Amino acid sequence: MKNKVAIIPGSFDPITNGHMDIIERSSKIFDEIIVAILVNPDKKYLFTLEERISMIENSLKELTGIDNVKVDTFSGLLVNYAKKVNSNIIIRGLRAVSDFEYEMQLTSMNKVLDDGIETFYMMTNTKYSFISSSIVKGVSGFGADLTKLVPKAVAEKLEKKLKEE
Repeated sequence: MKNKVAIIPGSFDPITNGHMDIIERSSKIFDEIIVAILVNPDKKYLFTLEERISMIENSLKELTGIDNVKVDTFSGLLVNYAKKVNSNIIIRGLRAVSDFEYEMQLTSMNKVLDDGIETFYMMTNTKYSFISSSIVKGVSGFGADLTKLVPKAVAEKLEKKLKEE
């Protein structure tokens, strides 16, 4: 049987509980999951690439029984990265209907670039449906309990980052 490698791409600046929900559930369906952090030199990130890798790896340790998830980075086209890691499966999380239009555009472009790519949409758990990295960053400086929004390792890193700035 062929090993099914699925990619969960994103900037993960920072990773949220919604992302973790998608990663955990996907890890039970596919043989291997690659959490692929996009490196976009034109985008301004709160966290460095090294910090994002560390936060994701530490957050994955909070999941029990998950040993088929790895973290990697890529730049350029996702379809080229998929070829490099021998995958034709992309997993995209959806929080609400408003996400679908944008995700459909990405999926359509990826299909034009590589007809062999398949995208699977997974609805996040409703308790995470309002969470985005942008919202987390927006409320993080106002004393919110971040552990309701992000893994513990990320909450600690966010609090430390805010004290530095």
